[in-house]
Amino acid sequence: MKHFGSLLLAALLGSVITIVASQWLVKDQPQGVKIEHINGIPASQVAYEVNEKGEVVPMDFTGTAEKVTKAVVHIRSVQERAAGNESQIPEQFRQFFYDSPFENQRPQQSTGSGVIINKEGYIVTNNHVVEGAEIVQVTLNDNRELKAEVIGTDPDTDLAVIKVNEKELPYLAFVNSDQSKVGQWVLAVGNPFNLNSTVTAGIISAKGRDINIINSGSRGANGQPARTAIESFIQTDAAINPGNSGGALVDLNGGLLGINTAIASPTGSYSGYGFAVPSNIVSKITEDLIAFGTVQRGWMGVEIRNVDSNLARQEDLDVNEGAYISSYGVDESKSAAKEAGLKPGDVVTKIDDAPIKSSSALIEYVGRKRPGDKINVTVDRNGKTMVIPVTLKNREGNTTTVKREEKPELASLGFELEDVDSKLLKRLDVNQGVKVKSLTNSKLKRTGMREGFIITHIDDVPVKSAKDVDEIIKKKKAGDLITFAGIYEDYPREYIYALRM
Repeated sequence: MKHFGSLLLAALLGSVITIVASQWLVKDQPQGVKIEHINGIPASQVAYEVNEKGEVVPMDFTGTAEKVTKAVVHIRSVQERAAGNESQIPEQFRQFFYDSPFENQRPQQSTGSGVIINKEGYIVTNNHVVEGAEIVQVTLNDNRELKAEVIGTDPDTDLAVIKVNEKELPYLAFVNSDQSKVGQWVLAVGNPFNLNSTVTAGIISAKGRDINIINSGSRGANGQPARTAIESFIQTDAAINPGNSGGALVDLNGGLLGINTAIASPTGSYSGYGFAVPSNIVSKITEDLIAFGTVQRGWMGVEIRNVDSNLARQEDLDVNEGAYISSYGVDESKSAAKEAGLKPGDVVTKIDDAPIKSSSALIEYVGRKRPGDKINVTVDRNGKTMVIPVTLKNREGNTTTVKREEKPELASLGFELEDVDSKLLKRLDVNQGVKVKSLTNSKLKRTGMREGFIITHIDDVPVKSAKDVDEIIKKKKAGDLITFAGIYEDYPREYIYALRM
């Protein structure tokens, strides 16, 4: 027993010595890093939501992401672009280069995103994604590729509607963007850098942002650039990059809050903020484009400025926010505001029940209206509040429906035609024909066709005038093959050029 006690004491002393020695030996050595693994996904300590059962649970974006990505598509558009060195070749020598890069057109491709908005195949995207496109290709979330038709575009909002010939597609429903709030969680869904179905999360950072980025190209009566763009963006810190254009900004229920359009960045890539066209604007524009082919936009006929402390002091105003009416614009005779009794110097503070705190808020609200719509405008005039009813007009100063400008089908192909003198036809020994007067940057030029070509037949049908050509082209559908047969004045053999519509 005594011997056992000695052994136990020796063992304890040995353990103590071992522990002390090990601590002394590793005191100056790098300490190990413990990596802990747990099962499942760690929950956020700050982001929670209430589920359908009324339980407080960690916020989860997976259900919304799965729903939304099915309705967001990838868009590839092809435009024609002139070869850069063509102008350096003298006209008399260009005939020898029409099979070379000097004469051929280089197609320019652009990519972006789009959102399916109903099961009939209508898709909303940005105007700059499809502007000038001859071919629009849509890739669905399930990798099906479809050709799309451009239904209509609106440069003033940078929106466009295209359509694919497919039914029962998944789509997103619009929600009221007016009810969205700063600080609200949102998801941005699109195809940045051709990375399909990318989802990013963030919050609404601000509303009603005017960043002066949309250049519609509109001009006023004096020929000067007119500020007709509607910019009242939803600003978000959800990551948006090139390729996200036309994609969806959604709430956590998957409702469409806006169409992602622009980023604010010194590098051209994401650096903190993106901007989306609010869904209430998108809804109105898309409905107009589908129903009329063009936007039915109401106009007050005023030039406005933001009210701030400087303007309030300068003009001795009694309010510090709103939209200050500085004039009736270029053509006073077309101003709905002047006809209703609004005056320069008035500050618009409310329209109907919507508060107006800036000029962009006024432009956004009026931009949702159509010619003939009536609005009640609340203004501050020399410290007195007045409510003035205004009937909005169109840009021409009346309330009729604006019709889409119909362009001849041959213009859409990029060429202009003129009649051929009967004496020339007789000399060339042909019975009929129409001459290509000008040939703009189009796929026709890639076929080798040149200015001066006399078209005698299209698809073996004789043509005698530009009207004949236009009527034939009108009957063509996307994907149809069309052939142009004819001769050149100095090369009296027959040439045939073919292209697919």
